[in-house]
Amino acid sequence: MGDTQSWTAAPAAAERARSVLAAAWSCAVTAEGGREEFVGAHSVDDDGRVLLQVPEDSALLAAAICAPRGEPSAVLEFADVAPVPVRNRIRARLWLAGWFVPEDDHLAFRATRVVLRPPSGAAVVDLDEFAAAEPDPLALAEAQLLTHLADCHSDAVERLTRLVEPDSLHGAVRVQPLAVDRHGLTLRIERTRAHGDVRLPFHTPADTVADLTERMHVLLTQASAASCPRPLQRQRTDGDG
Repeated sequence: MGDTQSWTAAPAAAERARSVLAAAWSCAVTAEGGREEFVGAHSVDDDGRVLLQVPEDSALLAAAICAPRGEPSAVLEFADVAPVPVRNRIRARLWLAGWFVPEDDHLAFRATRVVLRPPSGAAVVDLDEFAAAEPDPLALAEAQLLTHLADCHSDAVERLTRLVEPDSLHGAVRVQPLAVDRHGLTLRIERTRAHGDVRLPFHTPADTVADLTERMHVLLTQASAASCPRPLQRQRTDGDG
């Protein structure tokens, strides 16, 4: 069953791509020398260029040094993984195709094509927009924020379901916080054999964690004034009790 809640006030593709890049801890690199996985080895400069620290015995480093013009083609892959345990934890994948250039003690990667693939479908991100975009201001704090909400405030998550249209909660067996950005909170609604996502937009963007606290209080106040949805109420009665 599809979810009828409207997706509104969402980050643009370029901003989403830069957020994935900023928060990812690992990346996979496919180049002429094969495929290698790197953990905690990359950083990103202001215009989205990836700087990769590689071991001296890396095949990728050898390919970069020996290739003509020192620029081997490569594809970098990053996964956006939900910090809260849910079904299908990969929220999006990001691919960057381009060129590596050896610089000092690292490899610098300049993208010539950027593709972001969330569940809604793959999109090619404009390179100028990608370079100009900034990561969501909550991107680096998101994992801690969501795990705290799920682990310590499950009652608040349940209350927020009062803001979800009843059709989207039909057959729900569990609701978890899936994502948060400056524009809103996304809930993952899990059913016995399927799942769907519903977005609760903030009334105005949150640029800091303090802003986010206020926006969440507004949503919870709105939820408290709303009636409890019958589908979830029935699930609580029929569940573990």
